[in-house]
Amino acid sequence: MLKYQIALTLINGIGPKLARNLIAYLGSVEAVFSPKSHFEKIPGIGEIMAAKLRGIDQNSILARAEEEISFIARHKIKTAFFTDENYPERLTNCEDAPLLLYSKGDVNYDSVKAISIVGTRSASDYGKTLCEKLVKEIAERHPGTLIVSGLAYGIDICAHRAALKNGLPTVAVLAHGLDRIYPPTHRQTATEISKKGALLTEFMTGTNPDKPNFVRRNRIVAGLCDAVVVVESASKGGALITAGIGASYSRDVLAFPGRVGDEVSAGCNRLIKTNIAALIESLDDLEYALGWESPTNDNKATQGYLFKAPDTPEEKTIMDLLISEKEMNLNLISVNTGITIPKLSATLLDMEFKGMVKSRPGGLYKLL
Repeated sequence: MLKYQIALTLINGIGPKLARNLIAYLGSVEAVFSPKSHFEKIPGIGEIMAAKLRGIDQNSILARAEEEISFIARHKIKTAFFTDENYPERLTNCEDAPLLLYSKGDVNYDSVKAISIVGTRSASDYGKTLCEKLVKEIAERHPGTLIVSGLAYGIDICAHRAALKNGLPTVAVLAHGLDRIYPPTHRQTATEISKKGALLTEFMTGTNPDKPNFVRRNRIVAGLCDAVVVVESASKGGALITAGIGASYSRDVLAFPGRVGDEVSAGCNRLIKTNIAALIESLDDLEYALGWESPTNDNKATQGYLFKAPDTPEEKTIMDLLISEKEMNLNLISVNTGITIPKLSATLLDMEFKGMVKSRPGGLYKLL
């Protein structure tokens, strides 16, 4: 089975979408290599492509696949085909996700929480500090969160090293095969990642880290997460590409703002200005965007009630309810308190101005 899965990725002109169609209509990956298959009946396959599929050099392709299997066995590489149970769940929602993944290491790609942190290769000390602080706070308040990046210079390697330092699992997505590490100076970190996280790629051995491969790599970085966080980025670069892909996958995109005129902040500022990314200043903003409950929420709610005393009976009723329920939408608050919607809306607005409650997407309210 694995031999044919690898061989399928070697057929020129057959991308992830078309390959999925082939398997769905033919019933198996082995059927793709059968000259008796009715390729012409498959959407996206015309006479020219059908003839190409029947004329592929199967001996050469299958021999190359067997070579890869030997490498996989020798180096204890794991594989995940898109139909396998161990294929990352988040990637199954991305129509152009890789057919086959190779990995070195052991990590749960389906962690409840997963964040991709990306940025410029020419990171400033300020950007590195932001990255390290964010990862440290994530580890303290949301242990087990998966940190994903691309092992590149700058923000990428900073995110990986911060994750390792703070005991978080991390995945480095590579733009080449697992027979090499690029850049070579990150080999030691890559080795540590393979022991405490995973190195992940869609590329076979012998694949060089050529420029187009980094763009393909970026879609995996974006697809594996719940949110893409851009720490620093110039006006052009891979981080912006990853952010754009993340937005197309309906992932949350957040960016740290920078000073006007700073080259390494130009990309982040543009993402924010064009509403592709939400502005992030701290973990609080990430928690808000993703609806993560902070373990400090209970204390905050109590402090809010003690030090910001309600001014009206309605405010006291609402605060008592939100201390109990943590979070609730407008309609349910009205039902549980008996306060009419118009009166409730006005009261909640006053409470927001006073810093007593916070509104969230979906009409939800919680205590500060």
